[in-house]
Amino acid sequence: MALSVITNTSSLNAQRNLSKSGEGLATSMQRLSSGMRINSAKDDAAGLQISNRLTSQVNGLGVAQRNANDGISMAQTAEGAMQASTDILQRMRELALQSANGSNADSDRDALQKEVTALQTELTRIADTTSFGGQTLLDGSFGSKKFQVGANANETITMTLGNASANAMGSNEVEGAGTVFGSAGDVSLSAQLGTMTADASFGVVGFPTSSDVTLVDGEGAQTAAEKINAGGFGVKAEATLTTTLTTLDSASDGNLVVGSNSFDLASYGGDIDKLAEEMNKVGIESSVQGGALTFTAKNVDGAEIVGATAGTASLGGGTAGAAHSVAAELKVSSGDDFILRGTTLNEVLNTGATGGASSLSAISDVDIATQAGSQDALAAIDGALTFIDNQRADLGALQNRFSHTISNLSNIQENVSASRSRIQDTDFAVETAQMTKNQILQQAGTSILAQSNQLPQAALSLIG
Repeated sequence: MALSVITNTSSLNAQRNLSKSGEGLATSMQRLSSGMRINSAKDDAAGLQISNRLTSQVNGLGVAQRNANDGISMAQTAEGAMQASTDILQRMRELALQSANGSNADSDRDALQKEVTALQTELTRIADTTSFGGQTLLDGSFGSKKFQVGANANETITMTLGNASANAMGSNEVEGAGTVFGSAGDVSLSAQLGTMTADASFGVVGFPTSSDVTLVDGEGAQTAAEKINAGGFGVKAEATLTTTLTTLDSASDGNLVVGSNSFDLASYGGDIDKLAEEMNKVGIESSVQGGALTFTAKNVDGAEIVGATAGTASLGGGTAGAAHSVAAELKVSSGDDFILRGTTLNEVLNTGATGGASSLSAISDVDIATQAGSQDALAAIDGALTFIDNQRADLGALQNRFSHTISNLSNIQENVSASRSRIQDTDFAVETAQMTKNQILQQAGTSILAQSNQLPQAALSLIG
């Protein structure tokens, strides 16, 4: 190698290597001091992009878990209030059953109604004041809310809460005397029911047409109720007959048939009170007022007088001796509102005015000051209990879903965090070894640079 004074190649080489080891040392110290392998895009451009995406996911999963926990807390708040409402409704049901008993006088029922009125007010107060974070939950204003339970858009779970006020809960019902069910006639019951259009059908909105109930002529309200209850529509059907037997005289003969029970009218000799007593014994609720016997029977197709040849006894308030049969009415009810469909509904139920839409018998209208009102109250209370039970079941399922969601989010967050760590975090074992290497190179480079800077002085010995 030529001996040169102007260009010291060895010094330049030592400076380059010293600069290189210095940059490596600076990078190692930065990574060790920050704990991050990627401190700028130049460290790992692709890694920076990937780690930022993973950071967004990790942060989003953390927020999603908090959101889901908020959902659980909100559901628990609503369900706790519904438990109080359930206790109130159970107490109201006890009072209704107590009031329905024949041992109570009117003053007793008035006293029972006072407690019912107070409970109705409290039921509405609970619905109006139960809130979470400023949002009322049970007054009907909540509707449906979506809870963000994922790190990305539209990863949501929906919570729905209904109105638990006294004026919004009860039994939703469609009932009434159509042209066949609930009507009276001077023909036999089977002939009267045989006037129905063959293959009349109806169903509940929201269910497929294949699930519709099909009735044929001759089938009564009890058969219709059994078919509806077996159809899984979410509604309850019941056949009920309430009618009046009038002008029973000593000449009246024939048999009064109510479901499976038969009463020989001639054996009573016109004693309508005795007939009422016998009917009560077999569970047919009967009473006599103004010389007429009013009775109520459930789960029957109707009532009729069979084989009458004399006397003036009649059913359904018709002309004396003329009306011999009355078909039972069909009543369809549910804790939720519903709509019946079908082209022949008016034959079975008087739905011309409502189009098959249910009407609400609300808890706020419950009045147990009379025995009849007490009986009616039970249906409304049971409907309200069904409504709350359905709501609580939905909330319970939702809370379990939120819990499983949180568990899944936590697992995902853990694994995504581990993946991000491998990309962006400093491996201290590796980086410490790298720093030590660069420190040694720095020391060696500095020493070599000092020696290489002395090489041009060798030229002086040649000149001297």
